[in-house]
Amino acid sequence: MGDPFIRHIVLLGFEKRFSPSQHYVYMFLVKWQDLSEKVVYRRFTEIYEFHKLLKEMFPIESGQISSENRIIPHLPAPRWFDGQRTTENRQGTLTEYCNTLMNLPTKISRCSHVLEFFRVRPDDLKLPSDNQVKKPETYLMPKDLRNNASDITGPIILQTYRAIADYEKNSNTEMTLKQGDLVDVVEKGQSGWWFCQTKEKRGWVPASYLEPTDSPDESEEQEPNYEGEPYVTIKAYTAVEEDEMTLNEGETIEVIHKLLDGWWVIRKDEITGFYPSMYLQKSGQDNTQAKNLIKKRGAPPRRSSIRNAQSMHKLARKRISQDSYRRNSVKFIQQRRRMRQLSAPKEDSQPEESPKAPMKPQPAVPPRPSQDLILNRCSESTKRKLMTSA
Repeated sequence: MGDPFIRHIVLLGFEKRFSPSQHYVYMFLVKWQDLSEKVVYRRFTEIYEFHKLLKEMFPIESGQISSENRIIPHLPAPRWFDGQRTTENRQGTLTEYCNTLMNLPTKISRCSHVLEFFRVRPDDLKLPSDNQVKKPETYLMPKDLRNNASDITGPIILQTYRAIADYEKNSNTEMTLKQGDLVDVVEKGQSGWWFCQTKEKRGWVPASYLEPTDSPDESEEQEPNYEGEPYVTIKAYTAVEEDEMTLNEGETIEVIHKLLDGWWVIRKDEITGFYPSMYLQKSGQDNTQAKNLIKKRGAPPRRSSIRNAQSMHKLARKRISQDSYRRNSVKFIQQRRRMRQLSAPKEDSQPEESPKAPMKPQPAVPPRPSQDLILNRCSESTKRKLMTSA
């Protein structure tokens, strides 16, 4: 497989801690070449010391010999005292720094200094204990602003969710839950696996086991799109429930509803049903990474398969039935077919001839009567005259 390297570094936000004294740490999601994702915490003073040593290791690329050759990004020195406002405003600078660092030549971006700095440390796994006076405050950057430093205006507090049932982890990257546990969601993946943390632990959790503490309604869940998006199945699946679909690998389908729990409603011809989003890939995209992720984690369980699930909300969110999905799909498909028929050119069409002027009707000419008929209709005197002249 070769030496390990980092594919991407995402700044998730920062955390305000109160032990042993008040300080701030930045949260980075580090994605490695084997598709594993690790969350690490670093103070800005640590990041700046890392940056200074990196410049010493590559004097030409850092511009120490000639400023024209500098490709290593700049990083401002830490202030005498870093408060929350300074920590918050520095997120844009760190986002640009990490993006530039990962795009540098491999001798820099994959050097041992970079790999060791972003590797998980014991302190990254050591969480605050219960005897601490105040719980750390975590702030998360919006996803759409992580790559646009100029638009960063402030932090967002992590959302808190509650476990509706017990969940036993199946790997070291997952997290065991007990019914009623409260977790802070750090990352929501479309696969239905969410990266969560508590005061004692961190790890991936199926979204189907979680519910929001404030309202049963998920405002961020998209509405159905009956126009459909073209996707391809990258793994076969055999339906377990009646509302699921059985498909082979390589089939083309349309996604009409993307749900947060990782089970999307898809359409094949005029049939609809649930299918794991992890087993789907947009048409025309490389599916190597997606298949590796499937081998590592697999599809999350559906909420309908959870036993002894107990919600804290009296009224659960209303779900759309498969009958409604099918009726709306059929209406849209029929409408799309009519539009295609109207817009399609006529086959074997001949050029139209110029219209001719209508012919005027001619008066009917009565048939010429025979001579015997004429004689029968005449009087006796007239008959003698005709006979004489003949």
